[in-house]
Amino acid sequence: MAFLWDKGKKLDARVLAFTAGEDHALDERLVRYDVLASIAHARMLAGRGLITQEDFKAIEKGLLDLGEEHLLGKWKITLADEDGQTALEKHLTERIGAAGGRVHLGRSRNDQVLTALRLYLKDAAEELAAGVERVVAALDTLVDNQGSITLPGYTHMQQGMPSSVKLWAGGYANELRDDAAGLRATLRRIDKSPLGSAAGYGAPSLKLDREATAKEMRFASVQVPVTSVQLSRGKAESQLLFEIALTMQDLGRLASDLLLFYTQEFGFVKLPEAFTTGSSIMPQKRNPDVFELVRGRTATAHGCLTEALGIFAKLPSGYQRDLQLLKFPLFRGIDICAQTLDIMAAALATVEFDEAAIKVKVNPAIHAADRAYELALKEGIPFREAYKRVASSLVAD
Repeated sequence: MAFLWDKGKKLDARVLAFTAGEDHALDERLVRYDVLASIAHARMLAGRGLITQEDFKAIEKGLLDLGEEHLLGKWKITLADEDGQTALEKHLTERIGAAGGRVHLGRSRNDQVLTALRLYLKDAAEELAAGVERVVAALDTLVDNQGSITLPGYTHMQQGMPSSVKLWAGGYANELRDDAAGLRATLRRIDKSPLGSAAGYGAPSLKLDREATAKEMRFASVQVPVTSVQLSRGKAESQLLFEIALTMQDLGRLASDLLLFYTQEFGFVKLPEAFTTGSSIMPQKRNPDVFELVRGRTATAHGCLTEALGIFAKLPSGYQRDLQLLKFPLFRGIDICAQTLDIMAAALATVEFDEAAIKVKVNPAIHAADRAYELALKEGIPFREAYKRVASSLVAD
């Protein structure tokens, strides 16, 4: 078998290279989910009497074996396979014979790949949220260890009010907790089973049991009507990428603060050599490359979101091949975020605030607003009058 759609006509090799593109490589992460979805579909077909129980048992064992072998690296998807769905069915048919060809009854690659993708995205969203929580835990530990250290609070890049490591780290921790909640909230769109929608219009003559497959795969609901499935393509993907972009922005701003604090002019934090690199020409330098790249990768997250939104923005209804292109920015965005969360959790554990150095740099005038508050309350005068008096005293000083 060449392709699932093959009708015996020779295909120009350039067409395969162009249309399949990177899909065969991108589909590697979807194989185990495709196995789960294919078993659920086959079980439903057997339950409906559309295939025999004997065929189902052969399909189930064959798919489980192939999934395990793929996990162990014993086979991979090739360009000649075109995509993961073709590869899996090809290997299954080679292994168990004609029964392997029956698994596709009532199913299109359109709902097949989307089902595997959504199963993957459910795990990915949770894993990213858990990664965010590990960064939060590192910030919480920083608060526990050094939270009492005074920091100047900045507005307009000028020292404005008293702050602390607890307030600084706690602010980021709170926003990152919100990011974790946002990542999990993407399940509203992801957690709907598209299986049984086939090429977009279902398989009404077969009377498929979509509820049964959704329940087996642990989807929260079945997506109905079938025509909504293709119209929804890109929305869940973009929502996840949007939450990734917000998460990366928070990480980027956190990194930007630390980069400023690490300069000799500030000297607020120390970083160990294990998390800094050296210069090829300047012997004295240690470079905070990790935080610089975290800051820069915010742009990558924005790019992935913009690319995904652009792919499906003006498509007509029904399936269009353009939708295949969603995988690249989606997977890149997920991977960039996961890598960044991992390194940030580790890097934050190495950050040490230098209390003595901070005290030297704090401008005593940061207490001016508090002085104005005290004066207004003590003398019963309007805050604006107290503000002017304190301002005048500072000029006199």
